[in-house]
Order: sequence, then structure tokens, then C-alpha cells
Amino acid sequence: MRAIRRVCAGSIAQPRTRNASIALLLTILLGSARADEKPLWEVGAGAGLLAFNDYRGSDTSHVYPLPLPYFVYRGEFLKSDRNGIRSLLFDQDRIELNVSVNATTPVRNDSARHGMPDLRSTIEVGPALVAHLWRSNDRRMKLDLTLPVRGAFTVQAVPHFVGIFFAPNLSVDLAQWAGEYGWKLGLLAGPLFASRRYDDYFYTVAPQFAAADRPAYAAPGGYAGTQTLIALTRRYPKYWIGAYARHDSLAGASFADSPLVKRDSFWSVGCGIAWMIYASPKLVESAE
Repeated sequence: MRAIRRVCAGSIAQPRTRNASIALLLTILLGSARADEKPLWEVGAGAGLLAFNDYRGSDTSHVYPLPLPYFVYRGEFLKSDRNGIRSLLFDQDRIELNVSVNATTPVRNDSARHGMPDLRSTIEVGPALVAHLWRSNDRRMKLDLTLPVRGAFTVQAVPHFVGIFFAPNLSVDLAQWAGEYGWKLGLLAGPLFASRRYDDYFYTVAPQFAAADRPAYAAPGGYAGTQTLIALTRRYPKYWIGAYARHDSLAGASFADSPLVKRDSFWSVGCGIAWMIYASPKLVESAE
């Protein structure tokens, strides 16, 4: 879902992103898409707030203030816009091969993990095959199938490979009107899958850390539940605003019996605002 995957780094993702009830019915005006001239790049800065669980299944949550850089680049082979950051490794009318990125925060002093080692932040990166299943003539409504496969690594001097994460999803984008300055709504949903090594990092309880209320457990890997996201963004001439809400369900997940899983249904939310600072004097054609 483009509005959610916006990584201008204006994206509030990720986590992995992008918190309120949002009207699903938008006015779609008739018209045809045309290429306008826009700056090759735009740079801005702002701030945001994220609220989410320490890890999927944790009953401990935190609110994180964070700087929110905004970057749009409309190059020929690399783009960063409302459709996310994309290295156009392969770009056809119906198929794209992009780069998918996600991250997790460090986990310290989590109630369920008391006495266990802290978890380091991770960075996930890998290819994402995007199939454009349907688009309206004016391109203000889109239905995409995205197949991202990411490898996860700990953030430390010598990164440690954590495992593989697969998050196939269907996404719908709705734009209120053509051009950059309308509201854009994004909806995304899909199952999640992880390798045994990935689940082991988050959900295994080694025998030496077992306790009366936390038996030893070995995470098997496999089905990891589902995700559903909704995001609303709007670009104004001088600033950008956005908000997202994500619901996770761990019902039927392969690691659902882990003693570290305390909640099988939960929400994460975020919002942010960024102001435009500089824009390239060079103009390029863009069909945004």
C-alpha cells in the first residue's frame, strides 16, 4: 500500500508503518493522468510519534518520539516518492522489482523477558516484487500485490544474521484528487511468515532462562500471523502530514505457544509532520 509504504523517509512505517478511524469513502474525481514537471528532488524535516509493542506478542509497549526526514527523488533509475523508495531493478507497466526495508527497536526490560538477554535493534532488507493488479484510468485508485522477502540483521559492530521474513500483502490506494496535494488513503492486509532462525531470536526460551512461569521453548518458524494497516497522508505545498494504524493478530502463529507471547491481538499507531526545506531547481516529468 503506497500511502503506508511511503518511505520518503516521510514514512511512518514501519514498522515496517505507516491510528484513528478514517472514512473509507473518498470523492474520486474523473480525469486522466498526465505528466507534470516537478523538482528532481525535495528535502524536508519534521517530527513524529510511534507507539507499539516491544515485539509482536509482547504486553509491554512504548511511545517513541523520532525525527522525521522527508526526501523525494524523481530520478530515472532510483525514486523516492509516495510510492516508497524504489531502485528500479526491473520496471514494467504491470511488474516492478523494488527494495523492501524494515526495522525493529531494541527490547530492554520487557516484563516477559525479565532475566533474559536484551534484544538488539534489527534492520531488514530484501527484494520486493510488486504486481499492479488494477489501476483506474486516472491512477487515483490502485490494487497491488506485493511479495517482499527480507533478511534481518542485528544493529551492532559485527551484525548477526537473524533470519528471513516474508510479508506478502494486497494493498489498495485511494487518492481524493489528482496531483500531489490531495488526501491519500492506503489499506494493506496479508499473512506473515518467518524462518525458524528469525522466530528463535524473538520467541525461544533457552533452558538456562526457564522459570516457573516461563518454561523452556523452541520456536519452530513458519506462519507468523497476519497484519492489517491503514494510513492517511496529505502533501501541502510546504509541508506533509500522515498517520497510520496497524493491527496484528497472532492467532494460529507457529510460535503462539511461546511463553514470551502475552497478547495475540494488538495495535500500533503513529503520526508525523514534515516541512519542505529545499527543492531542486531542475524539473523532471512526474505523473504523481
